[in-house]
Amino acid sequence: MNMDYSETAERISRKFSKSGQAIDIKKIESKLRRLVDEFGVQPQEAERSVTNELNKEFNIPGTGPGSSSGKAGGTNEQKKIADAVPGEWITIVGKVVALSTPASPSIAQSGIIADDSGAIRFVAWAKSNAPAMAEGAWYRIESAVVDEFKGIANLKIHSGTSVKELGTEESLIPSAVPVRDLHTGIGCVRAKVVQEWDASHERMLQAGLLGDESGTIKFVIWKEPGKEKLAVGGVYNIFYAQVDEFNGRLSLNLNTATIMQEDGDLPVSGGESIVKGSIVHIAPGSGIIKRCPVEGCNRALSRQNYCPIHEIQPKFVYDLRIKGWLDDGEKTHNILLQRDAVESLTGISLDAAREIAENNPLGMDEVFIRMRDAVLGRYITCHGREIDGRVLVNKCERLNFESSEHAALLNRAGGVS
Repeated sequence: MNMDYSETAERISRKFSKSGQAIDIKKIESKLRRLVDEFGVQPQEAERSVTNELNKEFNIPGTGPGSSSGKAGGTNEQKKIADAVPGEWITIVGKVVALSTPASPSIAQSGIIADDSGAIRFVAWAKSNAPAMAEGAWYRIESAVVDEFKGIANLKIHSGTSVKELGTEESLIPSAVPVRDLHTGIGCVRAKVVQEWDASHERMLQAGLLGDESGTIKFVIWKEPGKEKLAVGGVYNIFYAQVDEFNGRLSLNLNTATIMQEDGDLPVSGGESIVKGSIVHIAPGSGIIKRCPVEGCNRALSRQNYCPIHEIQPKFVYDLRIKGWLDDGEKTHNILLQRDAVESLTGISLDAAREIAENNPLGMDEVFIRMRDAVLGRYITCHGREIDGRVLVNKCERLNFESSEHAALLNRAGGVS
């Protein structure tokens, strides 16, 4: 929906001229353009906002579309954060629980604000000239815009927004939810670090899998001053993490979160995959590999010991893996066997593989050939977790021949019931 700024500005001006107020049309048009072009506000809401801003300036009862006693589209209506709906203008009272580094020079401040109903990300535009908010302080934010970015509600603080610190020292106790009940936005969980994965980006400090009794979810921590890795096997209370969605899967960004480790253990279930079938292909990059020794990297190196992030690494670390395809007769599964599973299935330990790689004329290729010959065509059962279409296998065993099952298959093939 396009807006004719000149026509709308003239319409607003005419309304106020009836009250004896002469308003510069160009000034009105400028306000409309800022709201629509810079802040993505819907044209009708922009008209309401400008009209009500002028109402307040001249102490005139509301005259704009949808107004009621100076309230337009909920502009002056205080709401709980959980009730914020994209497209609305709302007023909230909340506590700033996290501040983050602005992603653009046009943003003065960004972070998360919460009340007892939930939390929402906020962005204060540089042009808003809003006072800087402090982490841990309570504020009344009046006439802010709720919009949506990548399916997540955001609170936008613009030039028409009033920000007032309240001086409240009330505590705010967030409630954790089961992993399976998380949804896009801001979430709180109590979970255990199940796995740590190879970092896929140079800015990534850590990535892995968190879980509780209800299921598992991917997490990521980006490199920032003061950020530390989580311990594999550790149990953490994680408050105000950003819950994102990509390709239908949720993940947690922990950079905004308050994280507290606790003693004890936490049972993790859900997300477990068991696949049975024949290994029909072993992909290149299987066998013994070299990994980057730089803390937090762990990427697989090239044959020349080159890491795409940290370049040549002569003090590499050996590891084992098998990448391939397993066919269960109906579906082909992309599988990645990790070291323990590889040693168990092939009977070749990491030390034995290292000896072959360093002393055999074929080197690492010889390890690949021996492992391929040991497992290709074998029937196995794989236990692990399916992530982005690949089963990360942590345990596997060979399938034994069962004569009773063989007879049942022959009977079905021959049509005998």
